[in-house]
Amino acid sequence: MAIKSLIINPGSTSTKIGVFEDETLLFEETLRHSTEEIAQYASIVDQKDFRKQIILDLLKSKDFDINSLQVIVGRGGMLKPIPGGTYAVSDALLEDLKIGKQGQHASNLGGILAREIADSIGVPSYIVDPVVVDELMPISRYSGVPELPRTSVFHALNQKAVAKRFAKEQGKAYNTLNLVVVHMGGGVSVGAHEKGRVIDVFNALDGDGAFSPERAGAVPSGALIKMCFSGKYTEKEVYKKIVGNGGFNAYVGTNDMRDVEKMVSEGDKKAEEVREAFIMQVAKNIGSMSCVLKGKVDQIIITGGIAYDKVVVSELKERVGFIAPVTVYPGEDELLALAQGALRVMNGEEEAMTY
Repeated sequence: MAIKSLIINPGSTSTKIGVFEDETLLFEETLRHSTEEIAQYASIVDQKDFRKQIILDLLKSKDFDINSLQVIVGRGGMLKPIPGGTYAVSDALLEDLKIGKQGQHASNLGGILAREIADSIGVPSYIVDPVVVDELMPISRYSGVPELPRTSVFHALNQKAVAKRFAKEQGKAYNTLNLVVVHMGGGVSVGAHEKGRVIDVFNALDGDGAFSPERAGAVPSGALIKMCFSGKYTEKEVYKKIVGNGGFNAYVGTNDMRDVEKMVSEGDKKAEEVREAFIMQVAKNIGSMSCVLKGKVDQIIITGGIAYDKVVVSELKERVGFIAPVTVYPGEDELLALAQGALRVMNGEEEAMTY
């Protein structure tokens, strides 16, 4: 029998939902929230009832019977570091989402809303591969400064989803393969997937790896320290240079690769050089992760929005194709990835993880 699921993916100013029958999307909606609506609430968790009601109102407007659902899935939030997988929204997990174990973020609401709606109709609720997925091997945590360990912050949901998709298409199990997975979007993360675990990864947020459309990636630390103590910038201003205004934004004034390609086509040599530098840095990250896997790489997988860019993909293949074959899955489909995570548990392909 087909399994119907409701998928909830909250963002800071929107709540994206999808209803699936197995892996077939029946409908999806992005519910937008104005700044004024959000400003009424002192904290993210205080938005719960407001967001829940608009989800229920939408389903009602579509004459969708909520009692026909077999499972509800929410985007995972800022929990403690955990291995990848599909997690039942237990009381302990729910409490850590409410307090924001590693910080306040709209994604924390995903599991909270899933649990509350699921409980009301007597079905299970899950989260899948949140951003806090941490499977690093101990030696991957060393940075050179004990107070500054390397951390696992990456596009876990999409990286794991495309890795499992590739394995399934090859008729193999994800936990039998060694893969280097590259997500290229607003941020870039490159991970070494060894037999189903991401044993090393470049921090996609604020301090590792290639620069991206809006993040600086790794920068010369000595020069950064001097900038911090120059008296010219506040802490927030320096951080904004690293996250938000870094990368393509800093060099060519846009965070959209399509704009960069347009500049290049119009003869902009600076834009062309920045694009080439980006490709080389991503390629270096891939090479690094292939070394983590001791050169035993079954496949390199490229995903994310920039994977639609044929020039970037072609030049990446030229630089890293000697390591392993390359498969490209452009874009990302978080709603489907969340639905698939629940389906694997509901169909008995995987066991739900315990938080």
